Amino acid sequence: MTGFAVDAAWTLAVAFALSLAYEAYRATAKAGVSRHDSLAGLAAQSPLYVVAAAVIAALLAGPTWAIWVGLAFCVAMILVSIFYCNPCIMVERAPGPIDWAEDLVFTGLLFVAATMLIYAAIGVGAVG
Repeated sequence: MTGFAVDAAWTLAVAFALSLAYEAYRATAKAGVSRHDSLAGLAAQSPLYVVAAAVIAALLAGPTWAIWVGLAFCVAMILVSIFYCNPCIMVERAPGPIDWAEDLVFTGLLFVAATMLIYAAIGVGAVG
């Protein structure tokens, strides 16, 4: 497995840890602001975190197919973030600076991970 694939796995781990912490914050400190801000809403998202953990584990384990699975996952999550979360969920949440910052950092980390996985897929080695 290339260095970029491992780096992408850790980037995804940070992105989804940030996302989980943010969603827990919304489910507790901002409970009731929108239909998404509740413990039930957080529980409904748990399959996403399980899939993310599986993708991260596969990337760290090293099979070549994991690069392609990770890349497809990143692209899918970027599309969901841009075309579903922002126009639907964020609007309902009446977002403030913390919400926008989490959204930008999370989506940015997905782009970084996707770029690293593209490099891994085409065989570019990590420098350093």
